[in-house]
Amino acid sequence: MLTPRQELILCKVVEDYLHSGQPVASKAIAADPSLDCGPSTVRNELALLEEHDLLAHPHTSAGRVPTDAGHRYVVDRMLDTGQSLAPVRPLALSLTRSEVEEAMRLTSVAISQVTSLLAVVSAPALDTAKIRHIEVLALQPQVVMVVVITSTGGVSKLLTSFGGPVDQGLVSWAGEYLNERLVGFGLGARMLSKRLDDPSLGTSERAFVDRLAPAFGSIKSETEDTLYVDGTAHLLSSQAIGDLTGMNELMSMLERRAALLRVLRAALGESDVYVRIGRENEIPAMRSLALVAAGYGVARRKLGAVSVIGPVHMDYAGAIATVREAAHELSRFVEDAYAER
Repeated sequence: MLTPRQELILCKVVEDYLHSGQPVASKAIAADPSLDCGPSTVRNELALLEEHDLLAHPHTSAGRVPTDAGHRYVVDRMLDTGQSLAPVRPLALSLTRSEVEEAMRLTSVAISQVTSLLAVVSAPALDTAKIRHIEVLALQPQVVMVVVITSTGGVSKLLTSFGGPVDQGLVSWAGEYLNERLVGFGLGARMLSKRLDDPSLGTSERAFVDRLAPAFGSIKSETEDTLYVDGTAHLLSSQAIGDLTGMNELMSMLERRAALLRVLRAALGESDVYVRIGRENEIPAMRSLALVAAGYGVARRKLGAVSVIGPVHMDYAGAIATVREAAHELSRFVEDAYAER
């Protein structure tokens, strides 16, 4: 447990290091009028903070820099005390009348612009979405399109070609039948395909439904585990990644995305903001970076997460405030989407 003076000195080092990117000298800290002690006391307190592994001393003649644990202490203090946090700039995010894909994309762009960090937004997971509406349309005499609209605003479609002209009455019937059988069911439900099987169907109706059935099996590959990423250039230009190996690992992670999705899913279990700093990250590619994330969704159920990734010495206050605001806006968006199902 730190004393109030030690907390003040630690916060001062973190703040100065954030602004300058350089080790903070004891002389600069002692000059702070909010400290009621002399240079010798400051040096002693810095030594104690170093013993607690909250500060590091890169070189004998250099000042101190915060460690991962030092950043963590300050972040926890922010969250525990309910410190007023505000974004560096207003998010100015309007998602009215957006489809889910556009809402996620707009959110990632806005977060990256405000924070100058890499922004990652995960779309609602497949098993949280339900079928809201189905359209069966004859695009051409021999081509039928099935459009599936989900409760989160997602859209999936399938084109099917037939050997001859399709009866328009059959197309109209199929739209009514599929809506009656499938609306309200989750996309990941095992019984989805069974819902299409009705022994009372005639031969032509059964054959037609069987041709359209793949539209519901293909939704998973198209909509599951989607990430929206913006600001990769910010991360690379910040020199947060110390070597080429680390950079290559991070770029591979962004390409594969599965590991990053696992990280964001962990954020869904947090009641507030999820923060992982440096070596707290399980993924090697992120151990020189920090992640700030917040889940969004409907009442008592998180559907996805908004996050920023950047250097360990990022502006945590601004990052926390920004992802909170973005999560709030996305929650309002999906609440409206779910209300329509």
